[in-house]
Amino acid sequence: MGSQLKQWLTNLGWTQSLLPIIDVGLVLILTYMVLVIIGERRTLWMVRGLIILMLAAALSSRLNLRLLSFVLEKLVLGSAVAMALILQAEFRRLLEQLGRGEIIQLFQPAREAIPKPDSVIDEIVDAVKELSQNRTGALMILETSRPIDERDFSVPGVRLNAEVSKELLQTIFQTSTLLHDGAVLIRGARVVAAGVILPISEKTASRQLGTRHRAAMGITERIENCLCVVVSEETGSISLAEKGTLNRPLTSSKLRELLRDRFSQSVEREAVAPQLRSLGRQLRSRIRGLFARLIRFLSSAPREKK
Repeated sequence: MGSQLKQWLTNLGWTQSLLPIIDVGLVLILTYMVLVIIGERRTLWMVRGLIILMLAAALSSRLNLRLLSFVLEKLVLGSAVAMALILQAEFRRLLEQLGRGEIIQLFQPAREAIPKPDSVIDEIVDAVKELSQNRTGALMILETSRPIDERDFSVPGVRLNAEVSKELLQTIFQTSTLLHDGAVLIRGARVVAAGVILPISEKTASRQLGTRHRAAMGITERIENCLCVVVSEETGSISLAEKGTLNRPLTSSKLRELLRDRFSQSVEREAVAPQLRSLGRQLRSRIRGLFARLIRFLSSAPREKK
């Protein structure tokens, strides 16, 4: 197909002028897809760093700097492998949508979860306070942006889809219930599932930390868009896990302050998406105009030859 297209363009005399434009256009489209799929500022810096390395490798190769080009090419390859491991959830989404033929969806930013209102945070904190005073162990996963892929859990748990309330959370974690050993997944203002089993962190942790704390560290290491609230069964202490790090011990008032701060920052984290959507609209408009001109030119070319 590629050789036929190239031959067709050669017959029109466009090979030297049009192919570089098509090449750059396809790279821009691919870059836009990657930025939309990732969508978080923290990770975008990694993508920019990889792009800079790729440009440096291409420039050194063009200038015939063999040793520098060799080193940069290996560095780009290693960085790409590292990013594939770090962004495995995003790359999995890319490959799944390509496999299902959902090409258009790749250009649409993922829907972000609605930030939690203060009433939901208050219900969570009130439940945690009661559980802490009674020394009842608890583990809660709070999504901070787009929904978590539940395949990242060891066991997805039991679906509930119930409204968040202090009474419900306290009831789930009572030792007499069947779901008290797992975690609770909270999405927006809903308790999505209970009895969720999480992967354990492989980090060397303090002996004072139990399985719940290591599970909270493990899931926040693998997934950036979540927080984990932990209540220790032995001491009743409250902890907040984020990006593989535990913030402990916390008072209920400090936990409320941290949660409100994290969810109020959701607007800043989502600031990239509107810019990408605007850029996407402009690109689509330009591409449609370019194709329209190309079709008009191709339709008029045979007439001129005659």
